[in-house]
Amino acid sequence: MAKEVAGLIKLQIKGGAANPSPPVGPALGSKGINIMDFCKAFNARTQDKAGKVLPVVITYYTDKSYDFVVKTPPVAIQLMEAAKVKGGSAEPNRKKVAEITWEQVRTIAQDKMPDLNCFTIEAAMKLVAGTARSMGITVKGDFPG
Repeated sequence: MAKEVAGLIKLQIKGGAANPSPPVGPALGSKGINIMDFCKAFNARTQDKAGKVLPVVITYYTDKSYDFVVKTPPVAIQLMEAAKVKGGSAEPNRKKVAEITWEQVRTIAQDKMPDLNCFTIEAAMKLVAGTARSMGITVKGDFPG
């Protein structure tokens, strides 16, 4: 007999740094999930990606058990790492904060591909380039198509 799903919780937590303080504690505690058990399991699974912000989807069941899936870091965070900037531009249409190459866009797209709803790497690259543009990051050169 399959367990009955009670709901989903989506959080963004730094790898290897989950602790019972907000936002993790209140989100899990209100659903009756063992907070320390989740923190230990999450930290063990994300030890190799320490410090990176990782989205996690927690599926919790009516019997208070849970499963969780760790996704790849958000495109915006990967772009900031590639461009070596602290944040996006306040006015992305006027003030540009950095430049990246299409090769860097391709590596981010390949890394993020399992979590995107794209069928080709070119579509994923356009999606990443659009995020870059909305952050005030310019992509050098022409689209390699």
